[in-house]
Amino acid sequence: MKKLVVGMGTCGLSAGARQVYEKVAELVRLHPDDAELQITGCIGMCYREPLVEVREGGRRIIYGDVTPERAEEIFTRHIIGSEVIDEYVAYRLDPDGTPGGTELEFMVPQQRIVLRNCGTIDPESLAEYEEAGGYQGARQALGEMTPEGIIEQIKASGLRGRGGAGFPTGLKWSFAAKNPGTIKYVVCNADEGDPGAFMDRSVLEGDPHAVLEGMVICARAIGARYGYIYCRAEYPLAIKRLTIALEAARKRGCLGEDIFGTGFDFDIKIKQGAGAFVCGEETALFASIEGERGMPRIRPPFPAEKGLWQKPTNNNNVETYANVPWIIVQGAQAYADYGTEKSRGTKVFALAGKVLRGGLAEVPMGTTIHDLVYKIGGGIKEGREFKAVQMGGPSGGCIPRELSDTPVDFESIPQTGAIMGSGGMVVLDDSTCMVEMARFFLDFTQKESCGKCTFCRIGTLRMLEILERITKGEGQAEDVERLGQLANQIKEASLCGLGQTAPNPVLTTLKYYGHEYEAHIHEHVCPAKSCEALVDFFIDADKCVGCTLCAKNCPVDAIAGKPKEVHIIDNEKCVKCSRCITSCNYGAVYKN
Repeated sequence: MKKLVVGMGTCGLSAGARQVYEKVAELVRLHPDDAELQITGCIGMCYREPLVEVREGGRRIIYGDVTPERAEEIFTRHIIGSEVIDEYVAYRLDPDGTPGGTELEFMVPQQRIVLRNCGTIDPESLAEYEEAGGYQGARQALGEMTPEGIIEQIKASGLRGRGGAGFPTGLKWSFAAKNPGTIKYVVCNADEGDPGAFMDRSVLEGDPHAVLEGMVICARAIGARYGYIYCRAEYPLAIKRLTIALEAARKRGCLGEDIFGTGFDFDIKIKQGAGAFVCGEETALFASIEGERGMPRIRPPFPAEKGLWQKPTNNNNVETYANVPWIIVQGAQAYADYGTEKSRGTKVFALAGKVLRGGLAEVPMGTTIHDLVYKIGGGIKEGREFKAVQMGGPSGGCIPRELSDTPVDFESIPQTGAIMGSGGMVVLDDSTCMVEMARFFLDFTQKESCGKCTFCRIGTLRMLEILERITKGEGQAEDVERLGQLANQIKEASLCGLGQTAPNPVLTTLKYYGHEYEAHIHEHVCPAKSCEALVDFFIDADKCVGCTLCAKNCPVDAIAGKPKEVHIIDNEKCVKCSRCITSCNYGAVYKN
């Protein structure tokens, strides 16, 4: 019997997968002998959602951009008629492993370790996870390996923390293991607050048991009995599937008392965060779990000695734990074979922004920015010019097109002034103002500052005020120097990573796009024609046909003109909302 699988991750649901699922479910009820229905998580092709896959005889056919009407056509022609509708196929994989479809350039270069089950298994089925090899690593670690052996395996793999810092995971585990105590904790940071980042969310929605299994293995390695997953409440689907996974794992003996009959006890609770960016910092995260206000603590002591409730604690993020079961089963060397000498393994990136193929991609460490943007991402939307990538979110920085051959690893990216972060990669084109980009991220970090440090609380506000003044055309000659001084003071004097890295977007844009700051300050011009206060709107008389759409859509009646005659914009009245540009079908309205 054929199997119909609907992608039901957040990206799919927001694109209309719920309606597609309901249509397919209706068709399956009418034809119960022809197909069965299943859900799965995101396979990474977010730009082609909703996705519907047909499986039969070891062959996988994934259809993209599926509507309820197209779903009915797929059911009629493919399920009942056994006809593959080639024009709808996004990706296919034949039984012999031969790939096909329109999205080969996106899928083929990937090496999926963290995402090995995402978009493949039903995330709400423990049975399917076990059929895919799930909990084999935990059984091996608990039944055949010593805690020291587990840690040595992780060390040998070269796995480094995927939350942004890149600290060697095995070494981190060894610190917690060496500290004495009858109570220890394993914490999973699933807060993921970076704008443009959605790697952890997709793993939790698509393969939650992989994270639980990684935490079980870590618990055995450091001698912990209790675990927490700190997940932001804005991820309701991830929390739902984690809750289902936890209940199933306990019933199956994969969690709780006497796991797999080995005598080892370990259980996990979910703590929902309120969306504070600062709680991505581990000591602020611990405070939040404890019921306190999320504010960073002074280190030392470090969490491996005194973490959650002052007990030895290991904290890693979702992606880090999801790597662990694969490493235990496949071996440290198999993992170390990917990546570079100092940055082993693979990395999941969330491609967002002006890239043509936005979604999730897992590639070996050392893959260049150019290959991620052009080979996997498909280049820039609307044929515009690639300008930069913002990596590491508000804590990261902008890397210009001229450095696009930079390998993405823990050594190369910091040399540009940015950081790899958790894997968010926002692609920018030539319509992006880099001063405004710096202002946007600083506005975010200033609002998210917990306020504990004067330099972070006040310093970021002063920087934001300067940037806002510059984008309004009111910049002063000494503003660039002031920004540099404030940035360095904030980096040096802030207690936690939020403050220490908050100036990065400003510093990198000053470094690579200083001419844009100068143009804003001295010429009162935005080179990208993006800052509203520095541009006016005009209508090209040669293109205007007098259709009146721009005038009808203007909210302040700033456009005058009779039907079939050239229209004119009164920039004294204009509020720069851009509705005239979006409503014009002839490309007659422009900014200058």
